[in-house]
Amino acid sequence: MSESAYRIKGATGEWEVVIGLEVHAQVTSNAKLFSGAATEFGAEPNTQVSLIDAAMPGMLPVPNRECIRQAVRTGMAIDAQINKWSRFDRKNYFYADLPQGYQISQLYHPLVGEGEIEIEVDGETKTIGVERIHVEQDAGKLMHDQHPRLSYVDLNRSGVALMEIVSKPDMRSPAEAGAYLSKLRSILRYVGSCDGNMDQGSMRADVNVSVRRPGEAFGTRTETKNVNSVRFVMQTVEIEALRQIDVIESGGKIVQETRLFDPDKGETRSMRSKEDAHDYRYFPDPDLLPLELDDAFLDACRASLPELPDAKRARYLALGITPYNAGVLTAEVESARYFDALLDAGAKGPAAANWVTSELFGALNKLGKDIENSPVSPAQAAELLGLVADGTISGSLAKQVFEIMLETGGSPSAIVEERGLKQTSDTGAIEAVIAEVLAKNPGQFEQYRGGKEALFGFFVGQTMKAMGGKANPGVVNELLKKALNG
Repeated sequence: MSESAYRIKGATGEWEVVIGLEVHAQVTSNAKLFSGAATEFGAEPNTQVSLIDAAMPGMLPVPNRECIRQAVRTGMAIDAQINKWSRFDRKNYFYADLPQGYQISQLYHPLVGEGEIEIEVDGETKTIGVERIHVEQDAGKLMHDQHPRLSYVDLNRSGVALMEIVSKPDMRSPAEAGAYLSKLRSILRYVGSCDGNMDQGSMRADVNVSVRRPGEAFGTRTETKNVNSVRFVMQTVEIEALRQIDVIESGGKIVQETRLFDPDKGETRSMRSKEDAHDYRYFPDPDLLPLELDDAFLDACRASLPELPDAKRARYLALGITPYNAGVLTAEVESARYFDALLDAGAKGPAAANWVTSELFGALNKLGKDIENSPVSPAQAAELLGLVADGTISGSLAKQVFEIMLETGGSPSAIVEERGLKQTSDTGAIEAVIAEVLAKNPGQFEQYRGGKEALFGFFVGQTMKAMGGKANPGVVNELLKKALNG
């Protein structure tokens, strides 16, 4: 992808934006990283807190094997280096939602090293480097009421396992940042290592932005914390880049700082100066031994990986499915799961893809349902598509049958039989109807014979209407051509 594709025009010339994302993804696990407390979303405040999470004296952390396994599988899914030896560090700072006074993280020896993620923007592909994935514990949550002096601490999230997935500064536009975050979320959901529910806080991004003249060295970056949607990440990039350009062109300097994004006002605001590693006084956690992974553990992790989005998309393309449909079907793991079940039930690739992306998605959107709660199962859908393929019903009749299936959940074959919707290929009956249509429309017949061939569609429509949509369209077309051309 050309890096000159996205430029921002300032008062004094063109600027290039440089973007890196630090994505915090909550690990899918029933228990926290170092304790047995539950991680379920939506529980009453402070009902999922162990003595370890509350930092009671003498409580020692014990690593959760499942959290480590999920992080390793995530690294493997992006072709990253898996470090057999890694270590936990203490990141020291004071805040009310951090009862220990430090966060257990991994700075110097992370679990996962460099990897990469391929994105597509405007039909062009680009590889974005991933610098590292380290495992760390989340902090609690502060809640403020309307009284200006009162805040409450909820420690339910304290100690929840996070993967911090740090990209390299390889993105150059809001669209690339959005595509990267969407692709990463898709991979995590396929792997099952994070549910990707950004609205619930289980996945959020810190957005690093700087600007420079094209070809010059990187500028000073800012970090906008805890952005919780793909759309907001794209807005943050654009708004913060424009702000920095305005500061520089006005004679000012960009300060390395932490900022927050206000979606209501469409702006970023300064929170605090950006700390460096030495400000946190990192040192190895004395309560935790280093993690040492053996080959058997790594082999089991690799064997557990599913077919990932890029591989699935390539398989769909090989079936003759269009690139657009293949992209839509693989974007969400639930859609791909439904489509694979549809193929397994005997549906043909291109026809099935067209039906899912148009008819099924359209119907589900109207009903306000997701594909996991579709009233029509993959087996029923395959049966419906089979009736079209073998000529039992036409495409237009299939739409009627599908509407009935959505309402009743019935079998398409039974619906066709009960309601007399079978398509007819009886040439004698069709020829008789065609003769009637031509007799009722002598003017259009003469115009067609005079060279106005566009009227052919009119005669097809009239014939199909007269037969209640039950005539085989292929037979109608063939017999009409014979009748109209004498």
